[in-house]
Amino acid sequence: MINVQGQAPLRRIVIIGGGVSGLSAAWLLNEQAQASGMSVQITVLEAAPRFGGKVRTETVDGYGDKPFIIEAGPDSFLTQKPWALKLARKLGLEGDILGTNDKVRNIFVLSKGRPIKLPEGVLLVVPTKIWPFVMSPLISIWGKLRMGMDLILPAKKDNDDEALGDFVRRRLGQEALDKIAEPLMAGIYNAEVDKQSILATFPRFREVEQQHGSLIRGMISQKAKAPSAPPAPGDKARVSMFVSFKQGTEAFITAIVASLTAQPNVDLQMGAAVSHINRVPDGRGYAVSLPDGRVLEADDIVLTCPAKVAASLVTSLAPPAAKLLESIRYVSTGAMAVGVKVSDIAKPVNGFGIVVPSTENRPINAITVASTKFDHRAPSGYALLRVFFGGARSPKTMDLSDSEIEAMVQEQLEDLVGLRAKPVFSRIERWVGANPQYDVHHLDLCDQIDSSLPAGLWVTGCSYRGVGMPDCVYQSELLVKRMLTGHPEG
Repeated sequence: MINVQGQAPLRRIVIIGGGVSGLSAAWLLNEQAQASGMSVQITVLEAAPRFGGKVRTETVDGYGDKPFIIEAGPDSFLTQKPWALKLARKLGLEGDILGTNDKVRNIFVLSKGRPIKLPEGVLLVVPTKIWPFVMSPLISIWGKLRMGMDLILPAKKDNDDEALGDFVRRRLGQEALDKIAEPLMAGIYNAEVDKQSILATFPRFREVEQQHGSLIRGMISQKAKAPSAPPAPGDKARVSMFVSFKQGTEAFITAIVASLTAQPNVDLQMGAAVSHINRVPDGRGYAVSLPDGRVLEADDIVLTCPAKVAASLVTSLAPPAAKLLESIRYVSTGAMAVGVKVSDIAKPVNGFGIVVPSTENRPINAITVASTKFDHRAPSGYALLRVFFGGARSPKTMDLSDSEIEAMVQEQLEDLVGLRAKPVFSRIERWVGANPQYDVHHLDLCDQIDSSLPAGLWVTGCSYRGVGMPDCVYQSELLVKRMLTGHPEG
């Protein structure tokens, strides 16, 4: 820390990784420093030739009255977790917020080769409306009776972690796990139900069980207590549970980058991989070395890169932390976006998409109808679909060539939505080794990592306590408070 006479000491902070976590950390650090009168110099180093990580939007013109807008990664974020929304508003994106088309908010589950609508009122896996659930053909009569036993089964009293699969089997039974929880809840994390931590991914369900003794009773109670007032005029964010932006999710990244670029004390660098980190000779800071020979000195380093990359950078500084970071598992996932003529779809999906349980033995995990889920995603007369594969449920699909992926997707779309012609265009996206797995006791592992890092070295990002855009922003927010005040609450 440089102390110039008559001036506040300068705190030099280097952030490694320019995705949502790194950029939001830089923005929040600068905001808090300005509010407190602290002098900071923030440098963000991104190895790739662009910022945003998995958040990337592509526009494809030439097919009609408006372009296709294609997401390479997330297509939206959850408003019930308010942190990304709050930052979007601060960035001036309020007028660009785009809610989902909730009038057709139907999700279908593939069951014996046929898409079956998820019953109205089912919240992830818990039924909160009895009659639609009773009448649904998705779950057998015996499966429904087993789910109903949740009302009388005793609650788990201790706070020990458990696998999502064990939790759902215990409360609702195997059929609920196979047909609903596995494709929906495990699908969000591309995880294996018998390894996925309930406390790290869906802690709300454990809390509901302990407070109400029953998931069904608790979710119905919470739903009844939820505010039912309509959104205020112009409050677009309250229209939907999930929102995006008219130009796509990358608008969020573009706005943060533009805001940070305008700050004289913030330096954003793309194509800036870090080769290694060392202690400076006096032991009061760090030296960040880049392949081009440059060395940046820092009082603090924030690692928002994947845990396996962070491990390689801290091996000499904190061997125990590196070993813990290396133990976080990753899987590979992919998606293929296709633009098709609406007239070529013989069996249109009247909803947001179809999830595919692993028991269906398909090479895909889900189909999203992006142009139904959101407006402004396809020209008139066209539909935009995204077909997901890989992860823990169809890992072998990742080994296919692009041409094999195209043929596989064509076959699946012909079968499931009656596609009668080849797409007018397609885009394949592969995220190799990029999806962290929150295995049982993952949160304990994160606590151990934090406590094993030396002073001034920090980690945050989707590898740790949440994979969604709001989770990443929130983790950055907590980290900034820890860095500047020494306390998570600030």
